[in-house]
Amino acid sequence: MLAAVVLLPSAITAAASAEAADVLLSQGKPVATSTIEGSSYTGAKAVDGSTTTRWASAEGSDPQWLRIDLGQPATIHRVLLNWEAAYAKKYRIEVSDDGSTFTTAASVDTGDGKLDDLTGLSAHGRFVRFVGLTRGTSYGYSFWEMQVFGSTDSSGDTQPPTVPAGLTAGAATATSVPLTWSAATDNTGVAGYDILRNGTAVATSATTSYTDTGLTPDTSYTYAVRARDNAGNVSAASTPITVKTAAGSPGFVLAAAGDIAERCTASSSSCAHVKTAKLVETMNPAAVITMGDNQYDDAHLSDFKSYYDTTWGKFKSKTHPIPGNHETYDDTPYKGYDDYFGAIAKPNGQRYYSWEMGNWHFIALDSNDFATHEFGPDEQMAWLKQDLANNKKGCVAAYWHHPRWSSGDHGDNPDSIELWNLMAASKVDLVLNGHDHDYERFVPQNADGKADASGPVEIVGGSGGASLYNLSSPHPTTAKLLKTYGVLKLSMTDTSFQSQLIGVDGKVLDSSPTYTCH
Repeated sequence: MLAAVVLLPSAITAAASAEAADVLLSQGKPVATSTIEGSSYTGAKAVDGSTTTRWASAEGSDPQWLRIDLGQPATIHRVLLNWEAAYAKKYRIEVSDDGSTFTTAASVDTGDGKLDDLTGLSAHGRFVRFVGLTRGTSYGYSFWEMQVFGSTDSSGDTQPPTVPAGLTAGAATATSVPLTWSAATDNTGVAGYDILRNGTAVATSATTSYTDTGLTPDTSYTYAVRARDNAGNVSAASTPITVKTAAGSPGFVLAAAGDIAERCTASSSSCAHVKTAKLVETMNPAAVITMGDNQYDDAHLSDFKSYYDTTWGKFKSKTHPIPGNHETYDDTPYKGYDDYFGAIAKPNGQRYYSWEMGNWHFIALDSNDFATHEFGPDEQMAWLKQDLANNKKGCVAAYWHHPRWSSGDHGDNPDSIELWNLMAASKVDLVLNGHDHDYERFVPQNADGKADASGPVEIVGGSGGASLYNLSSPHPTTAKLLKTYGVLKLSMTDTSFQSQLIGVDGKVLDSSPTYTCH
């Protein structure tokens, strides 16, 4: 290992004779993580004994951690990390007796991605945690295996718990299965249960129940559970059961556009928002999304009533709007917008909020906070991170006014970097924007704007009615770029989405592939 390792003074006293008797303590033990890149990269893959499976954290953010529960207190002499390409430049190995309060056993300050064999440790605890502080790449953190060696305090107990009985599934939804079972018994006490889905441990539970989430509708899954005691002994798996998730909803259609109502009416044949509103009426969507600049030029309440309300106002009751920069141009910023939309625009007292339909979680954001740096982006970002953490739906879409990537007149917007990077790291599926008066659909991209199937699909839909802008050269990741009016038709299912741009003549001007939710 070429990385520089700093051992604490209390961690360099291990005797060679003690290390000679060490055993592998971590394999197959319960694991918790700060994040995962996807369902194929769970924490359990880091302790499964295989160098072809791995844990990977979400991309693009620090710090990240992985915690192993050894099942009982142990003296730790050695930790071996077998890195994948996404390595850590700086990280710590920590130990804890209770899983909450940790002390540092070793620090690595110059990681190089090679095999890290941390020896000479003399740490003690039940829980061992890797904490990544600085990434060595633009990705997250990922290793094939994390192996912890040492000796347990109660090596005399070799009796496993009894096999859990009575595994039963409750009413399955399209994306979740609730499980219950009878308690196992053990001579020293049961510490917890591993939940196995299709033969692979996917979670642990301290109680005799667990709900497995993020599943695919109309799909059969086989479940079993096994018990663990405080000495790390594991029972055989229970009798398996097979459960089929519900078929899920038939899907729904949304209409979306930004940059909509100029100060014109149907009396003018060139008034585009009259025509785009007719497209929405024909779609008869379940809901309408607007991506800001709903009303021009200064978005007074009188303008909303005279123009927007006569066309797109027909769908007000099912609209989920966000403000753009023009909504801040009123004499009192946002006043016309707030007064016109009322609680629709601020359902929780803020101009950022979330809502749900089917298996989709939608996040509506006010990007003026980030573009002007005047309205408190820290509060909105803190809310956004918590909202993403609380989400239980399988698919996620977000929308705000100022696009991170654009080949239109305004171009790429650095003020949206923080938002975009969080969306990429959180595996958001779809991002909708306005601001540039055109239509542009991108292939999925990562935080750096490179094509990446695990990244969000961004669509700039500033084609709702405001005067169109000239176009610049398309990005390498641009799938379609048009200077035209139109409305996005979004076809959503519990596990996928597909988009079309419908022109004012009713023709389909662009169609995306059908994307499966991350």
